[in-house]
Amino acid sequence: MSTIKIQEIEKDLHTFLRRVEAGEAFILFRDDQPIAEIKPVSTERKQRPFGLAARLFQVPADFNQPLPEDILNEYEGQ
Repeated sequence: MSTIKIQEIEKDLHTFLRRVEAGEAFILFRDDQPIAEIKPVSTERKQRPFGLAARLFQVPADFNQPLPEDILNEYEGQ
């Protein structure tokens, strides 16, 4: 990753932005202090890996069973 000072960007912003568009990343410095990281925006949508939450949650055995009458009545406002 390259470093660049604010003064360098101000001199030729268009060239700097073209380099970022081409995939280059920079750390922006002001008075020898890093203040920002500038990098291209990723347009890729990464798919979530299959089984990401495996073993973190278990579906209860009675998941597909009808709800008890008292809960149904509360849900329906009775």
